[in-house]
Amino acid sequence: MTWRMPAETAPQDRVWVAFPREGDTLGADPASATEAYAAWSAVANATAEFTPVTMVVDPSERDRAARLLSAAVEVLIAPLDDFWMRDIGPTFVLGGDGALAAVDWTFNGWGATNWRAWENDRRIGRVVAEAAGVPVLPSLLVNEGGGIHVDGEGTVLLTETVQLDPLRNPFTDRAGVEAELARTIGADTFVWLPRGLHRDYEELGTRGHVDMVATIPSPGRILLHAQEDASHPDFALTRGLREVLSASRDAAGRSWEIVDLPAPETLRDAHGFVDWSYVNHLVTNGGVIACGYGEERADARARAILADAYPGRTVVTVDARPILERGGGIHCITQQQPTAGAR
Repeated sequence: MTWRMPAETAPQDRVWVAFPREGDTLGADPASATEAYAAWSAVANATAEFTPVTMVVDPSERDRAARLLSAAVEVLIAPLDDFWMRDIGPTFVLGGDGALAAVDWTFNGWGATNWRAWENDRRIGRVVAEAAGVPVLPSLLVNEGGGIHVDGEGTVLLTETVQLDPLRNPFTDRAGVEAELARTIGADTFVWLPRGLHRDYEELGTRGHVDMVATIPSPGRILLHAQEDASHPDFALTRGLREVLSASRDAAGRSWEIVDLPAPETLRDAHGFVDWSYVNHLVTNGGVIACGYGEERADARARAILADAYPGRTVVTVDARPILERGGGIHCITQQQPTAGAR
C-alpha cells in the first residue's frame, strides 16, 4: 500500500486537540494558567462550528474541561504530559484506495529537552488512532506534525534543524529522512529550509518548526511569515527563507508564488523578541481558525490575506497570545483527520 498525506484543505471528518494540564508549560501563575485554559478551549469551540472536535483530556482536568468546552466538543480521557496535539498526535494519511491510516512518529520531547516529560505523550498517536478506528503506521523517525507542511501532491516543506537535529535523529541523514517521509506520507519533493524563527530556539521552542514560518494554501502557492521591522532578528531570517523558497520547485516543477503574511507590530514581550505568526493557523472544512494578537489593524490584514488564500472559507480570529507564550500557535495545538477517500 502506498500512502499520501493530503493537503490540509482536503475535507475533514474531525479535528483533534489536547486540553492543558498542570505542569511546566502551563505555568504556576493562576491568572496566566486561566488564560491558557481559556485559549485552548476557545480554539476547540471555534473549530467545532465547522468540524467535529475531540479533545483529549488528562484525568486530572476532566471537571475543568467540562466547564470550558462547548457541548459540541467530544472528550476523550487519556493521560497527558503536555498538550501540543500537532506534535504528539498522529499524522493522518490516505492509501491509494482512499483508506485512512495514522502515522505514529517517534516522539522524544522535541529532542529530549531536559525539563520535559513525554512518557504519556509518546503514546497519544496510538490512542488517537485507536479512537479514530484506523490502522497505525509506525515510524522510527523522530518527527512532529508541526515540522512538516504538504501540498497533497508530493511536496513537503521541512527544516534542517528539526528532522536533522542530532538530538532527534542522530543515526540518519537527509537521504534517510526523505526515504522515511516517502514511505509514510508519500513525499517525493523535499523543500528544506535552513531554520525556523528566532524565538523557536529558546527554552520552550521546537528548534525550527516549519508551521511557524510557511504553509501551502494551494499547490504552487506559499504563505510566508514576513517580519517587516528591521530591528527584529526575524527580519533578515525571513528574507533568507524567501530566497531559499524562490530557488525551489514543487512536485509539479512549478516555481512558488510567495505571498507575504506580515507579522503584527508587537516586537517584544516580557521574555524578548516575539514569534507571533499568522502562518500558524488551522484550515478546517468551511473555516480558517486564525491567530489573533490583540492588534485590530494587523489581525484584520491577516484575515484578509487568509480569506484570499482560502476562498469560500470563513476566517475566525482567536486570541492566541497565551498559546504563543507557551511555545506555539493554533496549528500547533490541533491535528486534522481527513475524510477517507479525500484528496
